[in-house]
Amino acid sequence: MSDHELKQLIRAADKAITEEDFDALMDFYAADATLVVKPGLCATGPEQIRRAFTAIAAHFNNQLNVQQGRMQVIEGGDTALVIMETLLETQDQADPIVRRATYVFRKSEDGRWLCVVDNSYGTSLLDD
Repeated sequence: MSDHELKQLIRAADKAITEEDFDALMDFYAADATLVVKPGLCATGPEQIRRAFTAIAAHFNNQLNVQQGRMQVIEGGDTALVIMETLLETQDQADPIVRRATYVFRKSEDGRWLCVVDNSYGTSLLDD
């Protein structure tokens, strides 16, 4: 698993989030992708997802640093489920925020993995 191409892809996407390079970040998403912004609020499509990431960056005073923890990739056909720890470091928190995220990727016709569901909250969405 340590060399799975999705691990490298997620690392690059997290780097784009940290650097607020939202043009590059949009390349990781399918045109019909959905991002869980927070429990009860989703953004769908590149325009909404980009606006959401801009708002998230502002919420964290443009000081958000995203890192990966443990990760598992489960593939079935042209779809992959990624279960991983996402570590969010901010200037306001002494310790990183740890989330157990779930992501769904789909392999495009040209062989690229694209994120179709980005859920950094994982199963904690069930806690409501």
